[in-house]
Amino acid sequence: MMSWEIIGINLLSPIVLSFFLGLFAVLIKSDLKLPPGLYASLSMYLLLALGLKGGAALSETSLYLFWLPGLIVLGLGIVLPLIVYSIAHFIGKMSNIDSSALAAHYGSVSVVTFIACQVFVESLGHPAEGFMTALVVILEVPGIVVALLIAEFFKRKQKSKSLQNNASFFDCFKELIVSKSILLLLGGLAIGYISGKPGLQKIAPVFVDPFQGALVLFMLDMGLVAGERIEDLKGMKGFLLTFSFLAPILNGSLGVLCGYWAGLSLGGATVLGAMAGSASYIAAPAAVRIALPEANPAYYLTSAIVLTFPFNLAIGIPLYYEIALWLFAK
Repeated sequence: MMSWEIIGINLLSPIVLSFFLGLFAVLIKSDLKLPPGLYASLSMYLLLALGLKGGAALSETSLYLFWLPGLIVLGLGIVLPLIVYSIAHFIGKMSNIDSSALAAHYGSVSVVTFIACQVFVESLGHPAEGFMTALVVILEVPGIVVALLIAEFFKRKQKSKSLQNNASFFDCFKELIVSKSILLLLGGLAIGYISGKPGLQKIAPVFVDPFQGALVLFMLDMGLVAGERIEDLKGMKGFLLTFSFLAPILNGSLGVLCGYWAGLSLGGATVLGAMAGSASYIAAPAAVRIALPEANPAYYLTSAIVLTFPFNLAIGIPLYYEIALWLFAK
């Protein structure tokens, strides 16, 4: 049985409560809105700060400790979209395109879920390894690329070999690599790695100390966004409603197990579980919109933002922690 005390710790954290405040504001039709552009600014700040902290930690991590987790997470990034596609297409009877779109989202990473889980394990006294940010990058890109390759394969199989289809995949891949989420994470990692812990200490008053406060504002805005998409639930298939809760559990459990095999700590395995169990709503939607314009956004966006994201915040993260506790107790 999952410890209700652990669930309570997670649900009562300012990060989770701020998300549900935004959701509640929409449900009661409040006029609460954050200033235009604040969402983009906060997301850029969080991604860069995350990269800087991860890079500084990576600068003090030996390759001996990092190579196995990095290799296992790369394999995880290839396997996850294949699992999601198979479930959506063969069990859910969804089209190849919509199944591939879901695979791109659930094969990738929600950076905010990752951050929320990091805060959670730290509050329980089990901080994750400092190089986890680098693992986010390793997991995020392959998941999207593999899903789009699946879609491209079936397009070709159906003899849709037009120049437009070929161009869409390569345009999408380029868009993914130079997207702000990947660029800020990689750039922050590089800067943090080069400058090290001494360099990070110099900018700590801006990029370390206010981090969780900025995250609370970002989660408030995410609650508002999720609330505005609740109406999309009316048009969702019954399978998707179930999938949005079961896929995170399946993927997250696999992520925790991979973290255990990779030799990560209890906190690190929990965070990897949250990464694997999350669904991207920044990088993946942008890539899918370019490569798979015919995919139904009501399916993949509503599943990722309205259902899976709050599920992970409330239940998923404590569940991955309990699975990690069970593994490490063996």
